[in-house]
Amino acid sequence: MARESEFLALGDEALRAVIGPNSRHIALIEDRFKVLVETPGGGVSINGSARDRAQAKRVIEILADRADQGVEITEADVRTALGAAVAQPRAGQGSVAPDAVALPVGRRGAIAPKTAAQARYLELLSRCELTFGVGPAGTGKTFLAAAYGASLLRRGQVDRLVITRPAVEAGEKLGFLPGDLNEKVDPYLAPIWEALNDILGPDDVRRRRDKGEIEAAPIAFMRGRTLSHAFIIVDEAQNLTRLQMKMVLTRLGEGARMVVTGDPSQIDLLNRRDSGLPHALRILEEVKGVGVLKFEAQDVVRHAMVERIVRAYDADAAAPSPDLEEPRR
Repeated sequence: MARESEFLALGDEALRAVIGPNSRHIALIEDRFKVLVETPGGGVSINGSARDRAQAKRVIEILADRADQGVEITEADVRTALGAAVAQPRAGQGSVAPDAVALPVGRRGAIAPKTAAQARYLELLSRCELTFGVGPAGTGKTFLAAAYGASLLRRGQVDRLVITRPAVEAGEKLGFLPGDLNEKVDPYLAPIWEALNDILGPDDVRRRRDKGEIEAAPIAFMRGRTLSHAFIIVDEAQNLTRLQMKMVLTRLGEGARMVVTGDPSQIDLLNRRDSGLPHALRILEEVKGVGVLKFEAQDVVRHAMVERIVRAYDADAAAPSPDLEEPRR
């Protein structure tokens, strides 16, 4: 098949994003499509077969469009764009919708969905009073919930951001934790604080916590409260019991929104059937004002290895359990 060159003009910001640190992004594109991508100035030159050039061009255009929106381009963005360009996306998968809106709250630029599933998730967050984001680790369900809540807080659309999760250890006993309430709860909320620090900056997060605009509390402290004009994030919800789930869902007050995130495959309760997340999804999915987004392995944006790990565990869970080997004598 004949190999020809095609030039694609790009602005300076888009060009830097497409090249990536130490030309890493270009290397990923070249490796996937067996093309040669050069940067003669003012854009990129793509050399390869017609099909490979078309796919590489699509990836570059996706990355350039996101860079022009002010989004910081990472390797996760490149991997997502590569996957979208390989074949025509199946329903519910593939590239991000063209009209997907970025959240202008990130310290390093706007935060935009990386996959079509993330775009639908943000759309549900903007439209529904109660949203469930469920699926494997690394799909961005907690990070995007924190980003969306931070954007509402910055725009004054809510008075506070309330974060809660069950204090259930993942298979190990941590023992007594010293300190005040925040010091006891913070270790369990590390992923949320990391996300908010990345989005707002540690100083802004600390200031808003001191003013009560950002509040963290364990599930047990939610009982009896009415949370009005707030955005509530219920994280690690697979470890809520059915009674705890009902209790926290009914905390919604006037002008409040809630997002519930969790991974039903990582239940740490002694009795997995006690989990309130699968139960809530079953009885609430069709209720008016409730949105449900179920992420899958192909939506993992954390690291390519995470997606492969999730797929391996999913395949193992779907396979018949092998008979136990007879003990050797």
